[in-house]
Amino acid sequence: MKNTGKPFVFRGKKLFWGVLIAYGLFFLVQSQSALLALQKSSAILIKILPIIAVVILLTTTLNLFIKPKQLARHLGGESGLKGWFWALAAGVISHGPMYVWYPLIDNLRDHGMKDEYVVVFFASRAIKVPLLPIMIDYFGLTFTIVLSFYLLFGALVQGLCMRICYSNK
Repeated sequence: MKNTGKPFVFRGKKLFWGVLIAYGLFFLVQSQSALLALQKSSAILIKILPIIAVVILLTTTLNLFIKPKQLARHLGGESGLKGWFWALAAGVISHGPMYVWYPLIDNLRDHGMKDEYVVVFFASRAIKVPLLPIMIDYFGLTFTIVLSFYLLFGALVQGLCMRICYSNK
């Protein structure tokens, strides 16, 4: 969606009105159930609002200090362990739809980024920094750390598999 120059563009109008109409119809048919659903939804929203605020602050901070193009010099040639680390880190801190990253990754590959780092980057995107506080809130710190470790380890294994497959050709 193009930037219209407005400071804030509400992009979920259809969803908002759809939910509002659904609640209205539901309230007309079963007012007690609709009221209970609205109360539970409000309680969850109030519970996660501080988490959302932290997520917005964290995401803004990351966008200010880490630019994707800065990572290009660490992902090619003989980068060794540093390349694996940067591919993991870049995947974790990247956000937004995956297809947005395709042109940048293609450009990085043209400048020497190894295919195994591409695999590690995309696989490590399974960890979403903005969602970690919510995950900790629902599942606990230990679960979140263990799952994140397994996801990162799995990303490395997939990258190594790619390296092995291409080295045998």
